[in-house]
Amino acid sequence: MSVDESLFRAINRLTGQLDMLDWFALTLSNSSLLWAPGILLTGYWLWLSWREALLAAPLLAASIGLLDFLGARVKDLVARPRPCMTLSDIHQIEACGKTFGFPSNHAINTATAAAFFHVLYPRSGWVSWPLVGLIGLSRVYIGAHYVTDVLGGWVMGGLFGAGAAWLLLRYFRMRRAREHHAV
Repeated sequence: MSVDESLFRAINRLTGQLDMLDWFALTLSNSSLLWAPGILLTGYWLWLSWREALLAAPLLAASIGLLDFLGARVKDLVARPRPCMTLSDIHQIEACGKTFGFPSNHAINTATAAAFFHVLYPRSGWVSWPLVGLIGLSRVYIGAHYVTDVLGGWVMGGLFGAGAAWLLLRYFRMRRAREHHAV
């Protein structure tokens, strides 16, 4: 048994032990529930700095959309079956996904957003990264992904989200420098 399968089994065997934990994992895995905090966060962002939000929010949305699309393409290239497709004795509380498992798009999308905000607002990490971790763990818990599927998604999303935010900060700095020198 590989290390990845061992880690998967160690987490997944907890499934079905506590109804509340199962509910929590399913709730975290429900991607439609991420729209509510996203809308609240956007409203707060607009209140905090509407100019920044009007430029950065579409960049973040485009980054998540692009990475979600690329994640699906990588899944097709790697063609790694999900554990719920290959392991018969797992605890599964949700239907098995239709596509392959590596990388986890839940992990990609959440890490993209967390890294993006962490670069722009470093103190946001104490909220966003634990949420990213819990969502990734929930994907293993419910039987949808191996741990490395989630880790791969975190790396892809984290690097891209941080890079996009870094480019945005450079744009603002260059723009401010040009405005300062033009005066």
